[in-house]
Amino acid sequence: MISHAASPAPPTTLERFAYDNRVVKAFSIATIVWGLIGMLVGVIAATQLFHPGMNLDNQYTTFGRIRPLHTNAVIFAFVGNAIFMGVYYSLQRLLKARMFSDTLSWIHFWGWQLIIVSAVLTLPLGFTTSKEYAELEWPIDIAITVIWVVFGINMFGTIIKRRERHLYVGIWFYIATFVTVAVLHIINSFEMPVSFLKSYSMYAGVQDALVQWWYGHNAVAFFLTTPYLGMMYYFLPKMANRPVYSYKLSILHFWSLIFIYIWAGPHHLLYTSLPDWAQSLGTAFSIMLIAPSWGGMINGLLTLRGAWDQVREDARLKFMVVGITAYGMATFEGPLLSLKNVNAIGHFTDWIVAHVHVGALGWNGFLTFAILYYIVPKLWKTELYSKRMVNIHFWLGTLGILFYAVPMYISGFTQGMMWKEFTPEGTLKYPAFLETTLQLLPMHMMRAAGGVIYLGGAILMAFNLFKTMAKGSFQANEAAEAPALTPEYVATGGDTYWHRVLERRPMQLLAGSLIVILIGTVLEIIPTFTVESNVETIAAVQPYTPLELQGRDLYIREGCNNCHSQMVRPFRSETERYGEYSKAGEFVYDHPFLWGSKRTGPDLHREGFKYPDSWHYHHMNDPTTMSPGSIMPPYPWLLTQKLDNSQLEAKLKTMQSLGVPYDDYAISDAQANAQQQAEAITTRLKAEGIKIQSDKEIIALIAYLQRLGTDIKNAQAAK
Repeated sequence: MISHAASPAPPTTLERFAYDNRVVKAFSIATIVWGLIGMLVGVIAATQLFHPGMNLDNQYTTFGRIRPLHTNAVIFAFVGNAIFMGVYYSLQRLLKARMFSDTLSWIHFWGWQLIIVSAVLTLPLGFTTSKEYAELEWPIDIAITVIWVVFGINMFGTIIKRRERHLYVGIWFYIATFVTVAVLHIINSFEMPVSFLKSYSMYAGVQDALVQWWYGHNAVAFFLTTPYLGMMYYFLPKMANRPVYSYKLSILHFWSLIFIYIWAGPHHLLYTSLPDWAQSLGTAFSIMLIAPSWGGMINGLLTLRGAWDQVREDARLKFMVVGITAYGMATFEGPLLSLKNVNAIGHFTDWIVAHVHVGALGWNGFLTFAILYYIVPKLWKTELYSKRMVNIHFWLGTLGILFYAVPMYISGFTQGMMWKEFTPEGTLKYPAFLETTLQLLPMHMMRAAGGVIYLGGAILMAFNLFKTMAKGSFQANEAAEAPALTPEYVATGGDTYWHRVLERRPMQLLAGSLIVILIGTVLEIIPTFTVESNVETIAAVQPYTPLELQGRDLYIREGCNNCHSQMVRPFRSETERYGEYSKAGEFVYDHPFLWGSKRTGPDLHREGFKYPDSWHYHHMNDPTTMSPGSIMPPYPWLLTQKLDNSQLEAKLKTMQSLGVPYDDYAISDAQANAQQQAEAITTRLKAEGIKIQSDKEIIALIAYLQRLGTDIKNAQAAK
């Protein structure tokens, strides 16, 4: 596909072998099935944002619990299976070799499906770490690590036994994906177990936030982007029957992308308590990121030079073109949102939702659809059941993206501006957060409609592909032959271009990728952990009481951080609305941090004693009684379910091991302390006309909410 300098003639001995199509078939079917499930859950979640009754009054299907289910299903089930489908198909053909081990291929497939099923079972039950895109608890994290290593062994084993001397550009991206995702997952998943499905992050506050968004941003980079770029470099030339536009541009694209991307995570934390130097680094590298990102987009689109007549006729290429264009749009918008003046308006709003879904629906979704339409007829040795359905799917998908993204952009701009608007007299024009929420409901309805249209297209695709499978004849082992390569031939050759030498040394390519991504990682994370001035302690800030810690865990279980932030930024509009801006030292005992990334509801960092206990009781039982028109679902089970204190001492001991200053007496006295505080809250509620037992979950949640921000308030009052 790429023209190269002349090299020695290859050996003439032909070896016969067979490509393993069975594992590709398995991953392709899993991609289709999990894609439909993930999109359906997304539509249900989107509908709850204007009609909360869609949770069917069930605690396991509230927005807070199914939102992470949706993101995990789409990212790791739909996109994850699509990555493995594309890699297993293209890797064998690029290397002229069957996968290293059929057994490892199937361990990988079934292990990955079991991980997805475990997410489906645990997330709605409230077993979550609360960290975005990394919500799964510690046993599942270990399973992910094991299966990822299995994938790596299988991939590198195949590379080592290859019959093609040089590694094609797509494989560079697969290698960088493997090593970087491994580093990201392991570092971000350091957590201290309390029990089988409960743990606390080993990092706290500002440090936890930095590690999480270093992971979160680069999960997008190295799970949702680099493997898809590798697949783009393989499948686009195949579909268009054209060579990649520029070999040297692909080299520049690859190395600059993986080097720059890793630095950009802090742009998710602008105007927060993260040190300014880290924020500035994130902004600078985010702006630089546009160059390699657009280099890849241009290399993809210019590959179609002379083939645009095919684009008119072949809907698979239409999916590719729109998908690559969506990648270009999203990678322009990312640097734009990293500018502080733009981020000040866009962060915490629906603008971010629109930005993410342009990439997810356009780039990941459309490339996945195109690859499925390419692979399935190949594996089943037949033509697509209906090319007309492919065209209909393309237009449904495109309309779905437009109906989704455009209203969310409008909603995001509306939110950002309404939150900041003042009257001529100098007061907030919209002091009640709910005024903004109600203004956005029509946009959320259109967003849900867009999701339904997009899902409809995916259902049509599933029907078309399964019909294609039914009429074809599956080829489990596809016969192939290629010249055998000796070790001496792999290590030698006449190419003098420096990168061509590196391309035939996979371990050096792996090591180079690792070094490149570790530079930014080390220089951003280590100073934040080792230089004390980055997180200045505040004497007034004390650890949570046992009951408050229990309430915090309930807050995490219910997914409240999916809709509420706990980070008051240093803007006049926010300090007027919420109170004193947030300080880094306030979060030193927060394992994990709960700053949030989206405000569907108001910020809660200064919530403590803003309202009486009875307000929180009624608000959790039926939000509309306290906030007419609220789209928050009711949580009546908190009023009836008994608080489980059986792990209380274990939780405090775990926190103690993480550096939270609980002494042994506080741990041994935890049950009595929690009971005493619970009785004080029930006494206050009784005085406000509410009779409830002190052992109910709502009491612990009230204790936590009434604690938020009070350390700073008390310190200021003491002055």
